[in-house]
Amino acid sequence: MPPGILTSPLTFTPLFQERVWGGRRLAELFEKKLPTNKPIGESWEIVDRAEAQSVVSNGPLKGKTLHELWTQDRQEIFGESRALPRFPLLIKLLDAENKLSLQVHPPDSVATELGGEAKTEFWYVAHAEPGAELFVGFKNNVTRDGFAATVKAGKVADLVHRVPVKTGDAMFLPAGRFHGIGAGCVLVEIQQNSDTTYRVFDWERKDRQLHLEQALRCIDFDDVAPGLVRPEGELLVRDELFEIQKWRLNEPREAVPRGQFAIVCCLTGAVRCADVDLAPGDFALVPAHLQDRQVHPRAGDASLLRVTIPK
Repeated sequence: MPPGILTSPLTFTPLFQERVWGGRRLAELFEKKLPTNKPIGESWEIVDRAEAQSVVSNGPLKGKTLHELWTQDRQEIFGESRALPRFPLLIKLLDAENKLSLQVHPPDSVATELGGEAKTEFWYVAHAEPGAELFVGFKNNVTRDGFAATVKAGKVADLVHRVPVKTGDAMFLPAGRFHGIGAGCVLVEIQQNSDTTYRVFDWERKDRQLHLEQALRCIDFDDVAPGLVRPEGELLVRDELFEIQKWRLNEPREAVPRGQFAIVCCLTGAVRCADVDLAPGDFALVPAHLQDRQVHPRAGDASLLRVTIPK
């Protein structure tokens, strides 16, 4: 990459995913230009997978894929990052117009054996309708055999722990946590770069494959009544995969120290970094060697999520 080419944060073109449980609120809340007459459940905002690529939408790198940046310009954009074959995170917006299946993602210990990819994730509730809830873990201790029998009897929803949520809540989901999303939730999802899901129960939907045997290998049956994230100041979660902070932006701040990169997501109000303006639901990648690294509040009660990857 020629010196000085990076003058702006990088923005990417969203990839919209039709889902049976999706809706239209990503257009209503965030002005996303959704395909017409389709239930859109996911907007893949930052992704580097063989089947899906984020493409830069601004500046001199416009048209380059995230994978090209990761493999060709890693030092300039991502700094001293882990030597992984692909960018390690996948970041989405989710619109659960209807309930998602009750499901699990595999931990490292069994993912490869099952032919999948490990997946730990984090949810930030960007919008919640009255009565919205998340399904996470179990109400009480459950045995593997007891769980399997309950699934076969069609009663597994009676076992799941339900957590009422409002806008601004957050939940951490380590791999192995049995979970689902209730109707009326719009979430920011930050996760390992994985697309492996083992569905156990799909409510009244009959046409999607279930994966009980795989799920039984993955579920943490000791995961009883997990709670929402309890912020420590600005810190929401620090894991070996990602660190996520929530900033209320009253004055300009450096997005991240030089030599490191960050991803920022505007939550409320409006923010600006260099010549890029972000409205709610907009994401930008602040490169490791960008000169102007300040994020500025521009309008309203400005707030953002800042995502970094620990060294």
